[in-house]
Amino acid sequence: MAAMLNPFKTCLGAGAPRACRIALLIGAVCSIPAASAAPGDEGLDVMAGLGYFHDDNLFRLPDGQPGFEGRRSDSARQAHAGLVFNKTYGRQNIVAQAKITKVEFDHFDQLDYDGKDLQARWNWQLGNRFDGVLGAHYLQTLAPYTDFRSNERNLREHRRQFFDGAWRFHPSWRARTAASHDTYQYELLAQRFNNRAEDAVEVGADYLPRSGSTVGLVARRIKGEYDNRRVFGGLALDERFTQDELKARIHWIASGSSTVQVLAGHARRTYRARSERDASGFNGRITASHQPRGKMRYTAAAWREFSAVESNVISYSLNRGASIGATWDARAKVRVEANASYEQRAYNARVPLSGAQDLDDSLKQASLAATWTPRRSLALTAALAHQRRSGSPFLGLGKFKANTVSLVANAQF
Repeated sequence: MAAMLNPFKTCLGAGAPRACRIALLIGAVCSIPAASAAPGDEGLDVMAGLGYFHDDNLFRLPDGQPGFEGRRSDSARQAHAGLVFNKTYGRQNIVAQAKITKVEFDHFDQLDYDGKDLQARWNWQLGNRFDGVLGAHYLQTLAPYTDFRSNERNLREHRRQFFDGAWRFHPSWRARTAASHDTYQYELLAQRFNNRAEDAVEVGADYLPRSGSTVGLVARRIKGEYDNRRVFGGLALDERFTQDELKARIHWIASGSSTVQVLAGHARRTYRARSERDASGFNGRITASHQPRGKMRYTAAAWREFSAVESNVISYSLNRGASIGATWDARAKVRVEANASYEQRAYNARVPLSGAQDLDDSLKQASLAATWTPRRSLALTAALAHQRRSGSPFLGLGKFKANTVSLVANAQF
């Protein structure tokens, strides 16, 4: 089963053109996948799972505010079933997945829903010089409640098509191009101003030294189009934007056990209307991993990125953050994972706000999970997660904290 909650791996980015592995979103956080049960090497596998979680602040209500119907917490049961296909034909590899998930809440049963996760990917190769990926993904899940206040169900549909191709025209040089199309549709009428499409195209080149590292440059353009104009302060706002990026792309093998990945450079975000919202500057992400021999593995990341915000007041935020994580193979069949992150969000309002102050907040998150794999096809996970936001009183984003506990059983055979 793909899982329950991890507030850490929030899929941020206002149209970042990369495939983002997304699992069920319940409340305001992304799910944490339990250790996948190991399937067969190739062919068709069946997967199924059961899960339970309890959240003491399901709707991310500010501290001190009464809960909906006098409640702030709730529990839910989750079950899913699906198929996974993985097959290699010569140099071509096809991977596909179809999964249906049913989620039922104990008290707020108006949130009950059926989630859908359909995806397919063709890892293609032509001769010795051309290779890439062509794929599509459809996800229906519950949208997060982090930045808007409601106890109504708000399903979000995300459709994505993407292509990535590379041409190795020299033993030490490679040219790359990529394109993606993402659409987001919201069920709740009050959130349909977030319905949008984001298109991204990029071109770049990489230098490939014999060490196995890569150094390259990528130019990217992202265009965002909104289906409906937001009405704020009596104005119908045009939210269409263009984001141009020029970034260095580096994969550095620092040693046999350490790697550093960098995608960072300059980005400029411009709006079709109200140019005072335009922004530019350093934008990117750095990720490092260290996997020495033994039972421990470590990761760390830092980022400065533009991100969409599902709010009727805010256009977007500029997020600065860092995260650390560790994985411990405590036993042959037991793995423990710990993660922590801190992110500061600087908001850009849709219209000028007279006397606006404190247009930012911070989000702290931590999680601890233990996975037991008694058999190759079965994994059992228990997890704890904590989330805390400082809030922005001027924008009505209150300070809150939330704790989640989850139990998940996954099988794939």
